[in-house]
Amino acid sequence: MIERYSRKEIKSIWEDKNKYSIWLKIELAAAEAMEKMKIIPRGVSKNVKSKAKINVKRILQIENKVKHDVIAFLTSIAEKVGKDARYLHKGMTSSDVLDTCFNLQLKQSGEILIKEINKLLNSIKRQALKHKFTLCIGRSHGIHAEPTTFGLKLLTFYQEFLRNKKRLENSINEISTCAISGAVGTFANVDPKVEGYVAKKLKLSIEPISTQIIPRDRHAQFFSTLGIIASSIERFATEIRHLQRTEVLEVEEFFEKKQKGSSAMPHKKNPILSENLTGLARLIRSSVIPSLENIALWHERDISHSAVERNIGPDATIALDFALSRLNNVVKNLNIYPKKMLKNLDITNGIFFSQRVLLELTSVGFSREEAYKLVQNSALKAWKKNASFLSIVVSNKKITRKIPVNKLKKLFNYGYHTKRINIIFKRSLKKE
Repeated sequence: MIERYSRKEIKSIWEDKNKYSIWLKIELAAAEAMEKMKIIPRGVSKNVKSKAKINVKRILQIENKVKHDVIAFLTSIAEKVGKDARYLHKGMTSSDVLDTCFNLQLKQSGEILIKEINKLLNSIKRQALKHKFTLCIGRSHGIHAEPTTFGLKLLTFYQEFLRNKKRLENSINEISTCAISGAVGTFANVDPKVEGYVAKKLKLSIEPISTQIIPRDRHAQFFSTLGIIASSIERFATEIRHLQRTEVLEVEEFFEKKQKGSSAMPHKKNPILSENLTGLARLIRSSVIPSLENIALWHERDISHSAVERNIGPDATIALDFALSRLNNVVKNLNIYPKKMLKNLDITNGIFFSQRVLLELTSVGFSREEAYKLVQNSALKAWKKNASFLSIVVSNKKITRKIPVNKLKKLFNYGYHTKRINIIFKRSLKKE
């Protein structure tokens, strides 16, 4: 991932130095286990640990000649350690190191993403509670539907990210496995107890059965989860972008004092952060299909998945980390305009009370079909003439013969639409 969208903590997980450090931890843990089992001489792991140094430049130099990253790594370690290095990697295969390391990197990245989701949840909850009863129009197909509250709108995102948190926790658990099973996964040259020791040391679970690799359905679940979270981010960002349009302007991204909106038009204040989040979501989702395609490898192992994972591992996790942090910043600092929300509620002259009138008509004896026709004609008339829907309804004698005018007026009440907001909040927040 380019520097523009990379944050230090998660980026460091994917740097070569950290990767090779994990490789060394895996090799050292395996050596410790073999020492305890008297497979290799005692003191090897201690000697290796004291002398081994991660020299990224040197490893890459060797790899350029031997064309094999794990061999290059082991050779560089041997240059520092000496004869005891011959006991490293005993009975193991490259994938034991590569796959266990990759899973650990995904686990580490996932734990950072969980922290960012928690921050976002706190920000959404705070705003949702603040605007619990802030009236605004609900829209379906982009068209005014019925009143809701901005707090309730935010609460839908809160619940969605709670689900995302659970999905990610499950995916982290799914990916947190270790395989030290040797060529084609038969343990022919390495005792399964070594795998158990390494797994415990690295706080991973053992992979119940690996071929020569850890099965890629685990990784597909992880990256699919990242894609779902990215889509949730985009849904939120899209809502903000629509609500910031000039003719709507119910919310607005914060605009810093020295910020510029356009090189040509000084008046512009654009929703650039939300637009950026939409773009990042597309990028993150692009890792999902390759991760699914990585499941179908040849026989016990091929490396068609390798180049894919070297790219999508860092790119998807780093981009999502950045996106979650940016969305949290947007939510925390969002400019919210309740007065404009009320103004927008009024622009249709109350036609969103149509269902309330419809239901009342059916309750006093009108068939649904007749009631619908009466209400629809009245609503369309009010919209076309820019007239009060209530005034048109009360002027219709077919309606007033059945329902008194004073009763009709009581139907046009915002409180009717907010009477169960507390129930929704209570049940949405009780299972945190």
